[in-house]
Amino acid sequence: MSIGSSYPVGRSTPGPQPTRPLPHAHAAATLGLRLLAVALCCLLALTLTATVFVRTYPGQWLDGVLLPRAERGGGYEQQTVLVGPAKTVLATFGSPTLLAALLGAMLLVGVLRRRLVAGIVGVGMVLCAVVVAGAVKSALPRPDLQIESSTTHNSFPSGHVAAATTLLLAFMLVLPGWARRGLVVPGAAGVSVIAAATMIAGWHRFSDALGGVLLGVALFCLAAASLAGWRGDHDRVGGPDGGGLWRRLAEAALALVALVWALVVGVPGLAASVQRGALVAIVAAGASTMFLVGSVVFLVRSADFAVPLSARRGGPPQPVAEPQKIS
Repeated sequence: MSIGSSYPVGRSTPGPQPTRPLPHAHAAATLGLRLLAVALCCLLALTLTATVFVRTYPGQWLDGVLLPRAERGGGYEQQTVLVGPAKTVLATFGSPTLLAALLGAMLLVGVLRRRLVAGIVGVGMVLCAVVVAGAVKSALPRPDLQIESSTTHNSFPSGHVAAATTLLLAFMLVLPGWARRGLVVPGAAGVSVIAAATMIAGWHRFSDALGGVLLGVALFCLAAASLAGWRGDHDRVGGPDGGGLWRRLAEAALALVALVWALVVGVPGLAASVQRGALVAIVAAGASTMFLVGSVVFLVRSADFAVPLSARRGGPPQPVAEPQKIS
């Protein structure tokens, strides 16, 4: 027969154990670092593209070989029946009304999915792309290297292509994962059409279109990394895909083949009515767009960019210790 309390005598109650970072917090940090690394790579590639194609003789010569008359103004558009449709595409996409409607639709999706902060960040991405592209074109000098059919007018990077790229990727901040995967191929194809239109209409060179895509992807990665860091350990990021990676790579390869086929065969009169250099530039710009956009969308395929109120008002909630059982 025992008398008294049933508490164990002579045993010390274990103290609070140090908290360990949650697995999804580590995944969020990893995603943010990966996005920052991709953004840095895109900015380096953007700088290298500007240096080579704008400042060096081989780069200006290559731009001239691909698009010998691709220069803004002065009748530098390509000699093709597609000049009219290309200018129509550019005029339609460049309409402030259409751009405002698309940005409003993105904000509406953000509100409905409780991703208002991500929607606002997306609008900032698009506006920043337009401002940065315009500033770089005004500030970056283009030396006269005595290349035939080349002028000293600088058009790097393309503001239309940068705006189209950031607009597509801005929707990725507010859409769920399944919708992102469904939008990436037609969206990248649309950006490729706008890039092709700028070259056919003579507004931009190949390097300008590539620079616009790199600028848009870099801004998206910076914005997505900031949202992932803001969310902290509230972010939900999918783990390693394992064998699914090869399936995604196969899908990307098929998408590139389909894009090239659509540009060469599906677009009426493209292969027959443009010069070989212009066709190479259009296909290369489309393939680069599909690769860059598809890569970053795959990187954030299961990321959730919602910013809850708790994450904005303070730090992550502290774990609550479970009450000890008394025997």
